[in-house]
Amino acid sequence: MTAADATRTRDPERDTLDKAADENFPVAPFFLPRDWRQDLMAVYGFARLVDDIGDGDLAPGGLDAALLGVAPGRADDRLQLLDAFETDLRRVFDGTPRHPLLRRLAPTVHRRALTPEPFLALIAANRQDQLISRYETYDDLLAYCELSANPVGRLVLGVTGTSTPERIRRSDAICTALQIVEHLQDVAEDLGRDRIYLPAEDMKRFHVQESDLAARSASASVRALVAYEAQRARDLLNEGAPLVGSVHGRLRLLLAGFVAGGRAAIDAITAAEYDVLPGPPKPGKLRLLRQVGVTLRGEG
Repeated sequence: MTAADATRTRDPERDTLDKAADENFPVAPFFLPRDWRQDLMAVYGFARLVDDIGDGDLAPGGLDAALLGVAPGRADDRLQLLDAFETDLRRVFDGTPRHPLLRRLAPTVHRRALTPEPFLALIAANRQDQLISRYETYDDLLAYCELSANPVGRLVLGVTGTSTPERIRRSDAICTALQIVEHLQDVAEDLGRDRIYLPAEDMKRFHVQESDLAARSASASVRALVAYEAQRARDLLNEGAPLVGSVHGRLRLLLAGFVAGGRAAIDAITAAEYDVLPGPPKPGKLRLLRQVGVTLRGEG
């Protein structure tokens, strides 16, 4: 098969959805009702694709850009792609979207009465990534997570019909924590994109220079900084964990999986002695299952 044939036969919808297996948390596990699984995968497909656009990680060939109506010569213009993606998102609520992942999302939006705001926030976060690559304070980073992470949890509550103000508050804490953990795992990868999600004020406090993050292995100062941020993430997970006990049945197990995924990832970072520079420390299945049990029992 030639490269041109591969581009023509590639399935951008499947390419994106298959990435769910690499996440720190279960996206739509088998034990959920089928309609929930379908709707959660539709939401995931949107969130994953918008992140791939913002990160410049679309598969070669420009097929996604073509589906969004972006000229081949502008297929690498991330801001233009995000603008086109937002235009297509609006068709989900009023019309017929072009991209197959948004066509998949449309029935979910209408069935669950979802609003545009959380989807638009995720697009706004990726626009911000094109313009801002450093965060001075922890509060600045939290404001970014309000756009980049918290909408996902709110959409999960929307899909499952369980939104309340208190649950949203707990969910926001969990989602922010998961985003911070992902940033810690991906310090080296993000630096390769000229992005740093470690607050500058904290880097100064621990005497860490940007050049220290480019090393093959973390110095004692970098490890201390990562440990500090990991504890912040753990505290946020603990703050959000009562969300699990506020629901019942299969949803309780799903939400426990989210919290446990974050805790297990922090455990993996800890086991690596906070040296995240060689590559992202990932938890094994046994560690994840252990944390699911801890979370369901309300411990930790």
